[in-house]
Amino acid sequence: MKVAGRIGRLGTESAFSVLAKAKALEAAGRDIIHLEIGEPDFETPPHIVEAGCRALRDGHTHYTPAAGVTELREAIAEDVSRSRGIEVNPAQVVVTPGGKPIMFFAMLALVEPGDEVVLPNPAFPIYESMVRFAGGVPVLVPLRQENDFRFDLDEFRAALSERTRLVVLNSPANPTGGVLRREDFAAIAEALREYPAATVLSDEIYSRLLFEGDFASITAEEGFSPSERTIVLDGFSKTYAMTGWRIGYGVMPGGLAVHVDRLQVNSNSCTNAAAQQAAIAAITGPQDAVEAMREEFRVRCGLMADGLNGLPGIECAEPKGAFYAFPRITETGKTADELADRLLQEAGVACLSGTGFGEYGEGHLRFSCANSRENIAEAVQRIGGVLQRL
Repeated sequence: MKVAGRIGRLGTESAFSVLAKAKALEAAGRDIIHLEIGEPDFETPPHIVEAGCRALRDGHTHYTPAAGVTELREAIAEDVSRSRGIEVNPAQVVVTPGGKPIMFFAMLALVEPGDEVVLPNPAFPIYESMVRFAGGVPVLVPLRQENDFRFDLDEFRAALSERTRLVVLNSPANPTGGVLRREDFAAIAEALREYPAATVLSDEIYSRLLFEGDFASITAEEGFSPSERTIVLDGFSKTYAMTGWRIGYGVMPGGLAVHVDRLQVNSNSCTNAAAQQAAIAAITGPQDAVEAMREEFRVRCGLMADGLNGLPGIECAEPKGAFYAFPRITETGKTADELADRLLQEAGVACLSGTGFGEYGEGHLRFSCANSRENIAEAVQRIGGVLQRL
């Protein structure tokens, strides 16, 4: 069977391939510490689970409007309005099965073949994959540890051109744990005002997992609200430990929401009806579990960074958000791929090579801190044993 050429432009997520290798080793009797997958290790809060179960019993087992049920879109609009300090209308909200469809739909709706999309790098690999699939040209802006994994603003400005159609931002960031500051967003907005044809896709999926200070978004900058030229991507997976429920959303200009709605009709029809009812309970119900998770991730990330910094050849910046540590390992003398493989095979520590997040990820590994404090301490000890044998 001959497949279309565009399939060759699709990338993947290394987390799932490493997870498969780690599971195979476990099946063979090995003890593996899983620090590869970006998934909260907490259970979905009970009141959300009960809302989902009740929804099934109450008959929420059928199609919904493609953009999502009215009650959920209203709750999202109210929450985003409050948390970002902006005005959002429910007609600007499209609910999707997870956050990825918002990336995919936005790029299909906005990017023509040959258009340029400015991306942070290292970054979530699906950004670049979707750009290439849509026929766009990724323009990569490095994120460096020396700059707290924020943009060098001169490099960001140099990446913009008259062909720029989309700019992707992510803060707090995967894989670096870096956070953009308010002054960064102000400078980014100022640069983009010279390119009015460029839309912003602001991936804010980790917005509730910020370890200090107040969350900042480009939507606060004049001319960059979701009513104008910004698409906010957010969801329930990371905030409420609902990865398997598959529910996310985008907030965008109403004129674009109409087209994203049509893309949803032509792909997955709508988001799971019961999951939408559970999401209403999540966003309108008690938030104490969210705060407890955030605090636990803050402690774990600190333990991971401190532990790694005590090992030879490793330098780890303190994560500022999300639940990842992204240490530099260049002084070990090994490439990221080599060291990640040795840690899995020799120490039973599953992590990801930084190259899985782009070319500027070389010299780094990504460790997910979505595991217990005890397992993180054990992992650091095992990693130290491997480093002593290099």
